[in-house]
Amino acid sequence: MTSALNKQWQNLAFSGLILHEILDHPLEDETPQARLKQVGMMTILYTMSQAHQKLTLSNIVEITELTRTGVKETVDLLVKRGMLSETMVKNSMGRGTARQFEISEDLLNKLSSFRVGQKPD
Repeated sequence: MTSALNKQWQNLAFSGLILHEILDHPLEDETPQARLKQVGMMTILYTMSQAHQKLTLSNIVEITELTRTGVKETVDLLVKRGMLSETMVKNSMGRGTARQFEISEDLLNKLSSFRVGQKPD
C-alpha cells in the first residue's frame, strides 16, 4: 500500500511542478495555448517515461495522434525551457538518426525534493 501511495504522491508532485514551471515562467511571445499544450505534453512524456518507453518523435506521434509538426513544436519549447534534454540516436530502422528526449535531470532533482518519507536537509 505504501508503494502505491508514494507513486500517487510522486505523480501529484510532478503535475504541480510542471504547472508551476510552465505557467509561472512564460517564454517571450508564448501564447497561453502553447503553455497548456506543454503541460499536457509533459504529462504524457512523464507517463511514457514511467512505462520505460523511448521518448522519440515517432513514439510521441503514435501515442498522441498529433501531427509530427505539432509534436515537434511543443517538444522544442520544452527543450528550450530545459525541461527535456535531447540526444540524437539511430532510428528504429538503424539507417538514420532520430531525436530522443529525456526528462531533464534538473527537473527530476526538483521532483526528488517532494519524495514522501524523505527528511529535509
